[in-house]
Amino acid sequence: MQSNILAVPFRKGAHLSLSSAIRQYISTKYDQHPDMFRQDLEVIDALRRDAVNVREPHPSGVARLQAYAGQLVWIGGKFPIDIGADFTWYPALGYNTERPIVHNNLKFELANILYNLAALYSQLAIASNRSSTDGLKTAASYFSQSAGVLTHLKNEVISELRTTPPEDMEEHTLGSLIQLQLAQAQECYWQKAVMDGYKDASIAKLAAKVSDLYNEAGEAAMRSEAISSSWIHHMSAKHHHFAAAAQYRAACDCLEKRKYGEEVARLRDAVACVTEGLKESRGGYLHKTVVEDLNGLKRRVEEDLKRAERDNDVIYLNPVPPKSELKILDRATMAAARIPPQVSAPLDYLSEKGEFGPPLFTKLVPYSVHIAVSIYEERRDRLVNQNIIAELESLNERIHEIFSSLNLPGSFQAFEKPLGLPGTLLQHAEEIRQADAMDRLQRSFADIDKLRATDLAMFEEGKNLLLAEEEEDAQLRMKYGTDRWTRPTSRSEPNQGAKLWSQVTDAEGWFANSGSSDAVVRDKFHGIESTLAVLASPDHRIIDFVPSSRRTEIPDALKPAIGRLRGAYSNVIRLESRRRKKAEALRAKARDDDIKSDILAEAARLERTHAVATAIVPAHFEEFFEKRLDSLYELDLELVQTEASEQEKLISELIRVNREFESQKKMVDSKGNKEREQAIQKLENAYYKYKELISNAEAGRKFYNDLSRIIGGFRDGARSFVAERRREARMLEDELSMPPLGNLSLGGQQNRVPQPPQPANPSNGWDASAPYQQQPAQNSFLPPPRQQVQSPAEAQIQSWAPASETVAPQPQPPRANPMQGVWNPGVGIRFANTPPPAAASSGGNAGSGAQQENGPVSGTWDRNSAIRFG
Repeated sequence: MQSNILAVPFRKGAHLSLSSAIRQYISTKYDQHPDMFRQDLEVIDALRRDAVNVREPHPSGVARLQAYAGQLVWIGGKFPIDIGADFTWYPALGYNTERPIVHNNLKFELANILYNLAALYSQLAIASNRSSTDGLKTAASYFSQSAGVLTHLKNEVISELRTTPPEDMEEHTLGSLIQLQLAQAQECYWQKAVMDGYKDASIAKLAAKVSDLYNEAGEAAMRSEAISSSWIHHMSAKHHHFAAAAQYRAACDCLEKRKYGEEVARLRDAVACVTEGLKESRGGYLHKTVVEDLNGLKRRVEEDLKRAERDNDVIYLNPVPPKSELKILDRATMAAARIPPQVSAPLDYLSEKGEFGPPLFTKLVPYSVHIAVSIYEERRDRLVNQNIIAELESLNERIHEIFSSLNLPGSFQAFEKPLGLPGTLLQHAEEIRQADAMDRLQRSFADIDKLRATDLAMFEEGKNLLLAEEEEDAQLRMKYGTDRWTRPTSRSEPNQGAKLWSQVTDAEGWFANSGSSDAVVRDKFHGIESTLAVLASPDHRIIDFVPSSRRTEIPDALKPAIGRLRGAYSNVIRLESRRRKKAEALRAKARDDDIKSDILAEAARLERTHAVATAIVPAHFEEFFEKRLDSLYELDLELVQTEASEQEKLISELIRVNREFESQKKMVDSKGNKEREQAIQKLENAYYKYKELISNAEAGRKFYNDLSRIIGGFRDGARSFVAERRREARMLEDELSMPPLGNLSLGGQQNRVPQPPQPANPSNGWDASAPYQQQPAQNSFLPPPRQQVQSPAEAQIQSWAPASETVAPQPQPPRANPMQGVWNPGVGIRFANTPPPAAASSGGNAGSGAQQENGPVSGTWDRNSAIRFG
């Protein structure tokens, strides 16, 4: 601390080649060569180098930090947040400033740059000439901009960090720094008002607001793990200082308005407040300038109080109101967080003639466009596969359910082909043999099992990592206690933990449902396995399976009914065949639907429309997606309704014709055809079930492949999350395992337990005859208790000191020598508070009395002497 105000220190960043990470990412993820962007790669490295090297409070650093931050915001729309660069930064505040923090995170890099920009504004304010009114205005402006940048960092950047922020960037720390910068800006306005000779009432209002802001900064700092004790004492001292200054100026205003009793009351409260502020100087936490300011104000207020009390007691005789009846001082707020437009809207300053220069990598297809292409393809596939093809296949399944219930085509094929095998059955058998149906299904099931096992292993790995970390955290929480181990559990961690555990629940449901579906498909296969094996065998085995009819000719009475039934059946078969061709054509159409060129044109139009004022995100393409999907697939969606309507008509006709056929068949002795009909129908049903199983197997394979990507992402997320949690745990455990402050000497200003006077003749050896007594631990090396910052006192600015406290400063206890408790190996061991031999009680043993009579106790323990415990 170098003055009576505080500056935010810089975060130190390690140098790295950001261009190497970008080059690698472009070469692996984009279809453009990195050499196309050689100049942009050189520029981004130069911008980062200039920004990281800003270490001194010079105005030129503002432009360098803003330019790099603006380009980071811009390229955030071109690349993912985890681009592959390990950004290394050292904290600026806290107890781990020498321990680097490394994240592969563009937002983390942006957060550090903005933090340093706020620190630069703060240090520029301190470097300003605050001895003139113009210099004070400049300093106040810098402090306000520092608060504005920190506010933008807290609200807009940290929320998108996707990881736990460092200690000096967490909510309470940033909140304290924001209020501190505003308090110091308000202090500049107060100082300017004093220099300009404003009225006492106006100066009091400004000072009261300064006090409030310092109090809010101190309260937030108390909840921070990064703000040091010296800063907290500084904020508390300034809070009391300006509370006293506000009451003093209000008292001056009372004197001018001849309110002599109120003047005395306010001066008394001012003395109480400044006395509270001086208490913060214990332990040497405050800079001497702050202490001098407090002492100067105290002397001035005490002199005015003596004069006011004398005049009021002798001349005016006005009643002095208690401070509870004093009117609360009004506030005059001048300081406000002001975000520079270069920070709040950086893309406005990116152009050929802009302040930050042209945006980099403009010819590179934005990363958001790649995401948008993936979104469109996923939405298109879902529309085609689920809304169209799945509906068409559902209609086909409905057809085969009707065929199976009506025993078609077996019922009429048994009459048409009383001997041998029907032609359609021979075709189906040949298709089954060509496809190697049995082995194909077995391989598909084996592939599905393998994919499921792989997905399940990845899921178990991620889940076990989370469970192991949860158990480790619970053990550490049990070891250190919940009052010290305060970080949230992984299940309640808001950034990633809760999301990962939610994914665990979702994945368990997916695996359970998919396992049930797999079992249903296998049961379906086992139901037709024997029949399908017959259909896959040579023709002679199929002939043996299908009994011949006793009739060799179709009865004349059945010929018309069979002809109508075959016609209706053929109409339905043709509808199904045409539908399958349409489905294949639709799949080919979806495969050929390449949106890349059109979406690039749309992205260029959006960039022109927004004039690069807004980073392009996938949501900008929603309208484009809707129009394209409607234009390409609206007719196909209508086809589903048309197909369903046409199928219902044909099925109704088929059922009607089949009913006539069945009534005619009852009139004819068809007992010999019944067994043949059932055998043919069983084989036909097995064929269509096989087709369903193939479709089910393909769907299962696709499901597990898609699930693999999701589970892989979950596992990788769990790995990084657990690694980060373990790193945090190690850091926190290191902090909690540090030796307590009670083992450190902080100057010896603390109250020590008075030592009994030492006799002149005994040595420091242990008196074996003296009783062994338990003594309370001494506070010789304990630091003073941290002064609690008072609660916001907007309604009680005249009550910073307790009512019962005297206004005179309390005398400080004499400083004790911290070396007094250090053991000298040249002397013996003497337990603290052990009574010296001369003071031994009469209840001691004989050895004790003997030692008293024989003179001083030697420094060597006599083993013949007894040890007596008190």
